[in-house]
Amino acid sequence: MTARVLVVDDQAVVRDGLVLLLGLLPDMEVVGSASDGEAALRLVAGERPDVVLMDLRMPRMDGVEATRRIRAEFPDTQVVVLTTYTDDESVFAALRAGARGFLTKSADAEEIARAVTTVMNGDAQLDPGVQRRLLNTVTGTVGDTGAAPPGGTPGPDAAPPHRSRFSTRHARETPRADRRPGAGTPPDAGAARSAGPSPGAGPSSSTGPISSTGPMSSTGPISSIGPSSSAGTPPDGLTPREAEVLRLIARGLSNAEIAGTLFISEATVKTHINNLFAKVRVRDRAQAVAYAYRTGLADPREG
Repeated sequence: MTARVLVVDDQAVVRDGLVLLLGLLPDMEVVGSASDGEAALRLVAGERPDVVLMDLRMPRMDGVEATRRIRAEFPDTQVVVLTTYTDDESVFAALRAGARGFLTKSADAEEIARAVTTVMNGDAQLDPGVQRRLLNTVTGTVGDTGAAPPGGTPGPDAAPPHRSRFSTRHARETPRADRRPGAGTPPDAGAARSAGPSPGAGPSSSTGPISSTGPMSSTGPISSIGPSSSAGTPPDGLTPREAEVLRLIARGLSNAEIAGTLFISEATVKTHINNLFAKVRVRDRAQAVAYAYRTGLADPREG
């Protein structure tokens, strides 16, 4: 099936380059190009393309507003954002407006073609870096730096970064109490250290004993997640192979890349994906990735 594509970008050299590139790809037909959101709306109304490749920062009407209008007025036309801007504000604004794909302009022809085909089939296609930050926001993680999420500062009652469910660096962090001005060693701390571990106790870190179920936070053991937690039976009736496919999807791999990694055919990969989507009740790859992180089948440090 040939995909009918409209290219929207305010830079003529980029716009013309994309038109030329897409014209060389099989099963791609460029039905027009526009330099701003207003012109894009007029062309969508006249040409009814399957997919619009949309830049974000443009004069008269930007890509976010144009995406919102296109999705509201022409729901059969999907939008893939193709931009140099990957800040959280741009990403979330575009996705809220209805974009089903988000790529950077460093994407090659194969990635663009794959995104076009993916959104035409009703799925979502996100740049791996964008996907990772989106999932960090959804799952409440803040990354390895322990920085506060964009747009806010932790309040006085906020948990310290190492209490994050996904943190594995707690043993390296200074206990919160020791960071307060004027705070010293608790009266009984020296005696506790000199006394050594109690009989039968497991190994300990600088902040407390480590439970066999996972690393410790300052409030108790954290359940182990990520690849180690998937050693048992996968949730929701997933087979081990389906769980492995899901983990690779969460790492941003395409169907072809998953097939090469697992030494199976691409058709088999699609079968596994269809089965696992049905079992975990998700509609597209973005929802599947969120499920993988939420259930611990994927580790946010992988990628």
